[in-house]
Amino acid sequence: MTLIRYTEDHEYISVEDGVGTVGITDYAQGKLGDVTFVELPKVGEKVKQGQPIAVVESVKAASDIYSPVSGEVVEINEALNDKPELINQEPETGAWIYRLALSNAGELDKLMDRDAYLAYAGAEG
Repeated sequence: MTLIRYTEDHEYISVEDGVGTVGITDYAQGKLGDVTFVELPKVGEKVKQGQPIAVVESVKAASDIYSPVSGEVVEINEALNDKPELINQEPETGAWIYRLALSNAGELDKLMDRDAYLAYAGAEG
């Protein structure tokens, strides 16, 4: 079973078998505008919950991507090197940014479920 959680910084994490797939939400890509570049993390990089790990640049701004949980990067979405605009086209499916092996699954309890996230994003405008 896949568990999906969201951060207040508009990242999502989809977790299955101890591996989380991380990207930005549709709401976030809409706020950024046209994405022009993605700085991906390195495979093997270890990160703690809430630390910046990637950067998404758009015509409007550059935004840090914060890791929703702690763990080690096990895969990056290299398709984003050639087609960063995928984030605008399919942010919560094909345009994931990285996958990591979770080191503390309990951190997921600090994140929002979909209903809570939609209410949060809706309140933000």
